[in-house]
Amino acid sequence: MRKVMKFGGTSVGSGEAMSRTADIIMSYDCQKAVVVSAMSGVTNSLLEMMGGGKEVPEYLNWLRQKHLDAAQGNISKELMPEYLDQLEYRLSGLGHLIHLYRQDEDRIMYQDALASWGERLSSLTLSCILLTRGADSLALTSEEIGIVAAGPPGNGSAVLPATETNLRRTLAPLLNEGKVPIITGFYGTDNRGRPLTFGRGGSDYSAAVVGHGVDADVVEIWTDVDGFMSADPRVVKGARTIAEMDYGEAAELAYFGAKVLHPRTIEPAKRKGVAVLVKNTFNPSGQGTRIHGLNRSSQDLLRSVALKTGLSIVKIYSSELFYQPELVARILEAISADGTTIYAVSTSLSTLAVVVPSESVPEACSRLKSFRDQVEAIKIKEDAALICAVGDGMLESCGVSAKIFSAVADVGANVELISEGASDIALNFMVGGSKAVDVVRRLHELYIGA
Repeated sequence: MRKVMKFGGTSVGSGEAMSRTADIIMSYDCQKAVVVSAMSGVTNSLLEMMGGGKEVPEYLNWLRQKHLDAAQGNISKELMPEYLDQLEYRLSGLGHLIHLYRQDEDRIMYQDALASWGERLSSLTLSCILLTRGADSLALTSEEIGIVAAGPPGNGSAVLPATETNLRRTLAPLLNEGKVPIITGFYGTDNRGRPLTFGRGGSDYSAAVVGHGVDADVVEIWTDVDGFMSADPRVVKGARTIAEMDYGEAAELAYFGAKVLHPRTIEPAKRKGVAVLVKNTFNPSGQGTRIHGLNRSSQDLLRSVALKTGLSIVKIYSSELFYQPELVARILEAISADGTTIYAVSTSLSTLAVVVPSESVPEACSRLKSFRDQVEAIKIKEDAALICAVGDGMLESCGVSAKIFSAVADVGANVELISEGASDIALNFMVGGSKAVDVVRRLHELYIGA
């Protein structure tokens, strides 16, 4: 049995949390690689520090103390000197990098490297805690094991074939020897050896990439929730944990609002047929949610309803859309040029509607000015929410859309945009933000229940 275990920021967020995480790791007698996030709050602090919020010595002292607090009582006196040496070495590297960042006008090349530093500190701390408990553990960085990445800064993707080749050489032999590697999540390295992060929450994706590379039997995502649920429990009190899901169902929900795992986690796992198990560090005996390939024919209309708020609909009016099909592609390319996520697209004879995060609207509209000769008008629908209704073979069942939109009408909401047909397991649509919670509760009440 070979598994990859990923622990998020809250799972390594304190000495108590790290002790609990170490207990979980030690409880499994199998080959295991562990991927960790930064301690909770550290990545945000690194981003704030880039903006000049703290003096460097003050900031490094804060980081040092945060990790020493986690180490106290968890790392033995015998191992503490070595831990302190390694901690100072890594903090010194961070201090040097901050100095380069503040001296260089081309700062973007340093940002991903700085943002990745929290994982370098948490992996070291957890590894020493495991050594204290008798595990043959070692802390490894993404550079050392060879996670290869490509793409824009802050939004990279793993190059799976090259990474697999590297991991078979660097990581698989360690697992065969019974060692427990603690690996930095969140980033890989580009073709020049520079850190390239995978976006916020990217350590989930890192774990799936490692699982793909070493042919793991399962990738376990240990977080602070019990798994995927039929709805956000903060919105629907009767929401329940879903025991198992298909890869596609989990990917749709993750992408469209369920904050259980990084949306791209599913792709590497699915390629190799590696199961993904979402578990709660604070409730390790819970069954969690198992994600794998399923051939299920359920009688339930819906399995889960996800909600994503803070979105806007950008409507672009142009009589040229029909006569210049390539214009749509160029407009979409312009909107997404800075890595802006496009959540839905809808077209008609002379209108293109695009759903983007509200904070991205000003920049998107600025870039659309280059189309002034082809676009007659741009209108923004603010305070919109996207609802993702997931079920088995939704497009194969007659009248599903009618039933769902009847529930929308029940609460007096208006459908602003529909995305249907792109997926056979999900129906996505936009409603006004003020009615979104009511819609989710009504759908859950009618078609999922207690």
